[in-house]
Amino acid sequence: MTTKLETLPAASNKPAAGKPTNPRKPRESRGTLAFSQSARTKALIKHAILIVTGGVMIYPLLWMVVSSLRANELIFREPGLWLNSLEMANYADGWSALTHPFGHYMLNSAVVVLGSILGNLISCSMAAYAFARLQFTGQKIFFGIMLLTIMLPFHVVIVPQYILFSQIGWVNTFWPLIVPKLLATDAFFVFLMVQFIRGIPKELDEAARIDGAGHPRIFLRVILPLMVPALATTTIFTFIWTWNDFFGALIYLTDPDMFTVPVALRAFVDSQSATSWGSLFAMSIVSLLPVFLVFLFGQRFLIKGIATTGIK
Repeated sequence: MTTKLETLPAASNKPAAGKPTNPRKPRESRGTLAFSQSARTKALIKHAILIVTGGVMIYPLLWMVVSSLRANELIFREPGLWLNSLEMANYADGWSALTHPFGHYMLNSAVVVLGSILGNLISCSMAAYAFARLQFTGQKIFFGIMLLTIMLPFHVVIVPQYILFSQIGWVNTFWPLIVPKLLATDAFFVFLMVQFIRGIPKELDEAARIDGAGHPRIFLRVILPLMVPALATTTIFTFIWTWNDFFGALIYLTDPDMFTVPVALRAFVDSQSATSWGSLFAMSIVSLLPVFLVFLFGQRFLIKGIATTGIK
């Protein structure tokens, strides 16, 4: 008599239909947890160092703001940042302390800044286009000489420039501060724009040349609209450097009616009588507001312009 062994079906590894699966998540090893905790600790230490460093760097500015709201006799007696009372009269006194209201000197600086910005935008962009797109004899030599002028201190050329401007009767006018900008004397901006133009595809120039455009039209219609980040960077730097220029304005401007903001602030410091430090700090804060606003609203163009003009 024979017996038949019935074989049972092998258990399937597939889940039954309609039943959700709960896959187990791999547990993080102790090494991974220790690494993440170590990275988090390093990040906290780094941010703490940055906050402390930033506080040290911004402390002089905060102290000047606080000092502009203190009485004149308490400015150097209380070096902290705590205010017991507000002396808003420092701003009113400082605004009218000199021969003219302080707004007159800010207007003088605005005239010089506007002329310098226009001069740099026009002359430096044209010089940069010539170095980046035109082919002429001695191009590399002239470009190298232009770069060498970046290392030339301003004090080296101030004497011959003063003699020249004095002979043509431009001393005590704004022309010595504006006219050099029309001659592409700021080699840094020329180099900045050259690097930007070299990043623009030459196929755009060739397409415009096929349509019959010459170099002036290519520069105005093709290159210049694409140079907005570099032009914005030039505008911001020119504004900050010209607005804060003290040495040039001190050399060429002797009439108090022609003083710019830095020279007018120097007039608050009197070596013979008591200096009104509260008014000086108050007007310093007022003079910093345009620089702060220009940088605040133009920082994205500044970052984009610098990031897209690297050496290739």
